[in-house]
Amino acid sequence: MSQFPLKIFSGSSHPALAAAIAGELSVELCEAVISKFACGEIYAKPKETVRGADVFIIQTASSNVNEDLMELFIMLDSMKRSFSGRIHVVMPHYGYARQDRVATPREPISAKLVADLISTAGADHLITMKLHSDQEQGFFNFPVDNLNVDHIFAEYFKKKNLSDLVIVAPDAGGAKDAKKFADLMGADLAIINKTRPAHNKSEVTHVVGYVEGKTCLIFDDMIDTAGSVTAAFAALKSRGVNDIYLAATHAVFSDPAVERLSSAGFKEVVVTDSIPLPEKKRFEGLKVLSVAPFLAKIIRNVHEQHSLTIVMNS
Repeated sequence: MSQFPLKIFSGSSHPALAAAIAGELSVELCEAVISKFACGEIYAKPKETVRGADVFIIQTASSNVNEDLMELFIMLDSMKRSFSGRIHVVMPHYGYARQDRVATPREPISAKLVADLISTAGADHLITMKLHSDQEQGFFNFPVDNLNVDHIFAEYFKKKNLSDLVIVAPDAGGAKDAKKFADLMGADLAIINKTRPAHNKSEVTHVVGYVEGKTCLIFDDMIDTAGSVTAAFAALKSRGVNDIYLAATHAVFSDPAVERLSSAGFKEVVVTDSIPLPEKKRFEGLKVLSVAPFLAKIIRNVHEQHSLTIVMNS
C-alpha cells in the first residue's frame, strides 16, 4: 500500500471517463478550479491540498486537442508548485502521436515536442493507450506505460463466435499489431497495401492474404476521417468478403468520418471511449467499449506500486 494519499483529478476533456474510473476505484474525484479569463487564457488549480499526494490527472486528447494540452500543462504546473508527491498523467489518447518522424523534408516531430512540454510542465509518469508507434515511449525522459487494449476487443469479439475470421491490417505499418491480435483471436491475417498521396487521403493497391468468402475484421489503432478503413472495406468487398467488422482503439471521427462509416456497410464498428463521443458522432452499428475498469486497475496498481503485468494479461 502506498504511503501517499491517492488523489484523482479530471481535466475538462473527458469528465465522463474520469467519473467512471473514480467509480471503479470507489473514490471521489478531487475538485479543481478550471476556468478561462475573458481573453481566453486558461486558469486551473486544485481546490484542496495535494502536498505529498499521489496525483493522477485524467485528460485525454479530444477534438479540442490544443486546448486539452494547454489545460493539462497548467494543471501540471499547479500540482508541481503545490508540492505534489508524484504526478501521473492519464492520457488515453495521446495528442499529436501521428507526427512521430520526419517523413518529408522540414517536417516537425510534434509527438516529441508534446512529450517535452508534458515533462517540463511537471509530470513524472504517463499512462496512455495504443501510441501510434511504440518508439514514441523513448520521446519521454520519465516512465511511460503504453497500454495495449487488445484483450478488451478480443473478449468482445470472441463472444460473437465469428466463423472463418480474418484479421485485416489496414496498412503495412499496422501489420505487426494486427498479427498479434489475430494470434489472440486464433484467426488468419490479411494486409491492405495502400499509398498516401496527401494527408488524410489513401488509395488501396493490393490485398495480401486469402479473404474470399471469409468474415473480416479490420483492426486499427485509430479512425480519423475513416478514408483508409472505408477504402479497405471497398477493396475487401470487391474480393468476395462476406461480413466486415471494424475495430479501433481511438475514435477520433473527424469529418466526414461519421457519414462514411454509417453508409459504408460495416456489420459493426467497435471502438473504446478513450475519446468522448457526443451524440452527433454516434450512429447505428457503433459499439463503444469502456476502458474505465481497465484504467482503474492500472491506476490502483501504480498507486500501490504493484506490477501491471497481471492487469495487462487478465
